[in-house]
Amino acid sequence: MSRRAERHRRTKETEVTVALAIDGTGRVEADTGIPFLDHMLDQLGTHAGFDLSVRARGDLDVDLHHTVEDTGITLVAALAEALGDKVGVRRFASGCFPLDEALMLVALDLSGRPYLAYEVDPVAEWIGTFDPQLAEEFWRAFAFASGITLHLRSLAGRNGHHVIEAGFKGVARCLRDAVRVEGATVPSTKGAL
Repeated sequence: MSRRAERHRRTKETEVTVALAIDGTGRVEADTGIPFLDHMLDQLGTHAGFDLSVRARGDLDVDLHHTVEDTGITLVAALAEALGDKVGVRRFASGCFPLDEALMLVALDLSGRPYLAYEVDPVAEWIGTFDPQLAEEFWRAFAFASGITLHLRSLAGRNGHHVIEAGFKGVARCLRDAVRVEGATVPSTKGAL
């Protein structure tokens, strides 16, 4: 089974190309024009064990918002295509993920029902050139474009970089667990996800 996909999204504001292999080695190439987002995508691919290539160009002179959001949409569109009908996947995953003083609770369900619960207080006004509020926008696009139920809750943390990075690493590790194939049927009493 080859669980891989490539997706391309072009709007008046952005152009994003993503190539993803779920059963990869954690090799990541990210070039979005937003250094902190590139760093977070590197965390996501590496800790999920995905091979991930992301190239994005957007109207960064206006704001980072469009590029961050469309990157999330395109990434998860590739993930959804690579997962296909989700036969045999574990589906659920959760855990607590530390990064120094930060501690993030992450839970997700590859349910086909989009939902985001994001309980992360902004702990920094800016991280380099990145507005920390955009992390929530990334995860909202990610959850809603894919039909993933996603919860992120900050349990501790003072450093904004650490808090957001713990969230990306936590989602990555949960994805790694949830996409693991361990059965031969769709894990749902409905017969479809």
